Amino acid sequence: MRTLKLIAVGIILFASNAIQSQVSVNVNIGSPPAWGPVGYSNVDYYYLPDVEAYYDIRASQFIYFGGGRWVRASYLPGPYRNYDLYNGYKVVLTDYHGPRPYTYYKSHKAKYYKGYKGAPQRTIGRRHDNRNQGNQGNRGNKGHNKGKGNGNGKH
Repeated sequence: MRTLKLIAVGIILFASNAIQSQVSVNVNIGSPPAWGPVGYSNVDYYYLPDVEAYYDIRASQFIYFGGGRWVRASYLPGPYRNYDLYNGYKVVLTDYHGPRPYTYYKSHKAKYYKGYKGAPQRTIGRRHDNRNQGNQGNRGNKGHNKGKGNGNGKH
């Protein structure tokens, strides 16, 4: 009888331990990148005036005009691969939630010209000083290189 009680207690302890050891996985799909500005929710896109491109937060992709069409890619085009996303100004498009922010490109380009500076911005994350990271400074928030920039200070 005593053996039966010990087995029952062992099963209960094992079961309670298994219940408590559930793993929680947090995937940042659709969350702003570390270089994104602080204080915005329910936003789908940023417009990057210095590179005349958009960033789709949900898809973690840049959208830029190239080869006669709008392109979606994980990286900015070659001429802007070393663009410092942490120090560059980001226009938060709070009033657009459709699939093609470039529908208003002419308006955005005129209103937010290259070199445009609105109110000061703080980024969500911090850039590590990794000056030899090459093109990794303009990646979206894919989990790797989070918080890293290229440190070239271009702006």
